[in-house]
Amino acid sequence: MDFLANGHGQMRLKAVVFDWAGTMIDFGSRAPMGVMVEVFRNFGVEISLAEARAPMGKAKRDHIAEILAMPRVALAWHDKHHRTVTKSDIDAIYNAFLPMNERIIADYTELVPGAAAVVAALRAQGLKIGSTTGYTRSIMQRLLPEAQKQGYVPDSLVCAGDVPEGRPSPLMLYRAFSELGVYPPACVVKVDDTVPGIEEGIAAGTWTVGVAISGNEVGLSLAEWNALSPEEKESKAYAAQEKLAAARADYIVDTVADLLPVIAEIEMRIRNGETPEKQRTPPVTNLSSH
Repeated sequence: MDFLANGHGQMRLKAVVFDWAGTMIDFGSRAPMGVMVEVFRNFGVEISLAEARAPMGKAKRDHIAEILAMPRVALAWHDKHHRTVTKSDIDAIYNAFLPMNERIIADYTELVPGAAAVVAALRAQGLKIGSTTGYTRSIMQRLLPEAQKQGYVPDSLVCAGDVPEGRPSPLMLYRAFSELGVYPPACVVKVDDTVPGIEEGIAAGTWTVGVAISGNEVGLSLAEWNALSPEEKESKAYAAQEKLAAARADYIVDTVADLLPVIAEIEMRIRNGETPEKQRTPPVTNLSSH
């Protein structure tokens, strides 16, 4: 059977599936945030960056719907428009958001330091590389060539719009398994910087690795992160770790640059017969120095 490593029936790691923004590209996952704030402002409602970030990782229409469902935002919408939010309102904001995000995405395509080298090392181990994202195909068509120029071309790309339901459902990962030709889920690792992305991996039955510092929970560019004091870095890293730990990630790292030792440990645990379902708590924090 495909998932067996040898005739003795020992399982082995088959693939790693990465998120995109905040995990592999766009340190701080900043591309959608300013656009989200701006598009809501265009509809007469002010939202904060924290409110814009809260549903990050979900399909963008679902992301917008969750912001509109926040009590403060729902009240602000009612005060401005004198009615509750409708599906048509969600569609209108989403349709305004997409072209704005497409226009600015080229400014946020730089790979997280070390990402390309990690992928090359994983490929050298015989692993397949998948990816899932809350971005649309139209956005990814602009992003993919820029990632390719930097040496990152995954074997599979699944967007939220490719399946009936995005994160935290497992459907994008199920499609990735099919496209990569890998199973069972316990032979796959999902790497993501958001809670819905970790929940996606758990729902699908994969191992999960949360990315703390380069991701949505810290939300700073690399330059902004490097400018922090050691105390500020520790505080922000701890808060991000706590959020990902509460989502029951199996491991937590600073960035994907720290991933290889975690992959080696997961590989060993798989060969020892362990599965992620038995290992959800507590997570292993594997962070480099801040």
